[in-house]
Amino acid sequence: MVQVRVAGVALDASRQHVILLKPVDEIPGEGRVLPIWIGEQEATSILIAVEGAPTPRPLAHDLMKTLLDSVGADVDRVEVTRIEEGTYYAEVTVSTPLGSRVVDSRPSDAVALASRTGAPIWVADVVMEEAGVTDMLADAEETEAAEQKVDEFKRFLDDVDPDDFRS
Repeated sequence: MVQVRVAGVALDASRQHVILLKPVDEIPGEGRVLPIWIGEQEATSILIAVEGAPTPRPLAHDLMKTLLDSVGADVDRVEVTRIEEGTYYAEVTVSTPLGSRVVDSRPSDAVALASRTGAPIWVADVVMEEAGVTDMLADAEETEAAEQKVDEFKRFLDDVDPDDFRS
């Protein structure tokens, strides 16, 4: 298993929502990411949790967390365990007063719940090997820095005088 983090939620070319899971020890723009296509509501729920945005009413995953909290249960971890014919499978491990329980889950729900509880997210090595893709995403800070350099260079070109280069 490899521990991952939510690297982003995006729309693909056909306007389908996809969550990108990236190993925690890899640099953005390098290594691999695991794309998992999810529903719009799940994508929204994950984004809200990751960004810490307030909601006027609890979403389904907020309710799940509240229910677990109210019975003294904690989410220990979530795992994307396998992929079969393009369908991903996940499990949520929960500690309860009656002991540890493993619950079958869709990956989107497991990630949304982990994003609210701070539980670690894991992906089976075989899933990452089979469905992971090369990470072509740049870190937001790196992208912003590159854009600033381009803007500076454009300003330089606007202000430069050819006579400045004559000896």
